[in-house]
Amino acid sequence: MAAQLSTVAREAVDHFCPVPHSPGAVSVVRGRVRAVLAEWGLSPDVTMDALVVVSELLTNALVHALPPATLRLSWVRVDERRAVRVEVTDAGLALPARQWAVPDEHGRGIAIVTALSARHGIRAHTGGITYWADLLAA
Repeated sequence: MAAQLSTVAREAVDHFCPVPHSPGAVSVVRGRVRAVLAEWGLSPDVTMDALVVVSELLTNALVHALPPATLRLSWVRVDERRAVRVEVTDAGLALPARQWAVPDEHGRGIAIVTALSARHGIRAHTGGITYWADLLAA
């Protein structure tokens, strides 16, 4: 019974983190995410995948969007399985898409997020845009 309560309590927890609009923000937030996911008991493999997804989504927010940005980690269900949701919300594009969609060494982030997540998406709302990805916990 105690183990069941512990799992339920863990699934109810969300973690929010404001993201400073600065070059070193991604590594600082990654460290914080690593600590949270370890506390939540996520496996090292899923933690590493989540850290890559966090890096990709945060980098996109810092390079292409207006501040402020926030990161949210939460538990969700994907086909009856537990998953960690990574969400990055920003205030929207800083430049029109046609100005930053120049082919170069960048632009592989969404392919990486797609490969590592069970599902992912984008939600536009009055506060900006939220990019999210769900990573299966086991």
